[in-house]
This record gives sequence, structure tokens and C-alpha cells, in this order.
Amino acid sequence: MKLDILAFGAHPDDVELGCSGTILKEVSLGKKVGVIDLTRGELGTRGSAEIRDEEAVAAAKILGVSVRENLNMRDGFFVNDEKHQLEIIKMIRKYRPEIVLCNAIDDRHIDHAKGSKLVSDACFLSGLMKIETELEGEPQKAWRPKLVYHYIQWKNIEPDFVVDITGFTDKKIEAILAYRSQFYDPNSTEPESPITSKNFFESLNYRSRDLGRLVGVDYAEGFTVERCLAVNSLADLL
Repeated sequence: MKLDILAFGAHPDDVELGCSGTILKEVSLGKKVGVIDLTRGELGTRGSAEIRDEEAVAAAKILGVSVRENLNMRDGFFVNDEKHQLEIIKMIRKYRPEIVLCNAIDDRHIDHAKGSKLVSDACFLSGLMKIETELEGEPQKAWRPKLVYHYIQWKNIEPDFVVDITGFTDKKIEAILAYRSQFYDPNSTEPESPITSKNFFESLNYRSRDLGRLVGVDYAEGFTVERCLAVNSLADLL
């Protein structure tokens, strides 16, 4: 299956928190989108790997993505080495996306920046013909995505561009809340973490509104780029 967009997250829920409004919009425009989670989030303060597996399936249905896979890397301990790069390369060559979305380049959780660089490096290496990979016994052809964009997570990184997600925020929150074990629940008896607070949950709305304010729309999501943006005409810029 060839995808238009492949979104990577270090943990289940990273993609939902960082760029699900954009994914929902692209799916509504007929684009084929997939999600790859690097880990099962087994070190999370709340819930368990098994619970998060179920939550990720539910969130994928809400997003309407064509596929979601989990690479079962070690939460907290995966590294950017040949072994892990090859696992990402196999996914890139399997789905042959034009655009890859991945974690924030810098963030509070160490896995986010690690995952960001790991995926970015693998996108480049995937285009090298002399790196040989197989999937289910079949050799894969080299493939390099045209564009790699990094969504924004905990830290307020200044975006290089934003996407208007007005009209998709309710569905975005629904996808995030599919992870019932992870976020604000006044009835929960499990330990608190930075993402379980009411303030964090409310920030999902006001951060999108603030990015939207900057460009004159109601809601937006921000991204950073690895190379200069290019347009065919000044009229392409809103």
C-alpha cells in the first residue's frame, strides 16, 4: 500500500497530540495516511502496554488512517543506531510516503527528540540503493520521502509553518481521548504525571487557538522543517 503521508510517534498518542488535526484534514481531502508507533509506551506512568495497544486501535479508527503499526522498540531505551534505523527504513520502503511527519526536534521527554532524529536519519538512508532490506522475504526498493516535517509537542518551539485545522479540533480531541488511561481524569486513582493535569488537557485547545491566531484562523498546528520551504507563487502563501 502506497501512502501519501506516514506519521511516526515515539509513543502511542504522540501523533494524536502533535498532528492529528492535520491528519484528519488530509484524510478528508482524500489522502492516504498511516501511523507508525515506535514503542508501546510501556513506561508510561498510567495504564499499560496492553491498554495502550487498544487505545491506539480506537484512535486510528477515529482518525480514519489507512494503517497503523507498532515497531515494539523499547520505551525509553531505543537508540539511533543501525538496527533501529533499518526497522524504520523497512516501513518507509513498505509504504513509500511522499511526506513523513515525526516527533518534535526538542522536547521534555527524551524519546521525542531521539525518535525525531532516528526517523529523520532513516528517511535519508532509505533512499540509498546499496542499503538492502527485506520484508516478509521480499527485497525492498529504495525510497526517500520528498518532505520530512516535525510536529510540536510539550515545548513551545517556534513553527516554520502552520496548518489550519479549523473544523477538525473536536475530532482531534476525540482521538486524543481514546487514550483514556493517559489524560486528565478526576476519578483516577493512578499517579499523576505532567500530561494528566487539567492544565495540560486545556492546553490542547488554547495552544491550537494561539497558533491559529498568529495566521488569522481559529485553530492551527505547527511544524518545523529540515530545509527551506518553497512555493510556486506568492499567491500560494495565505
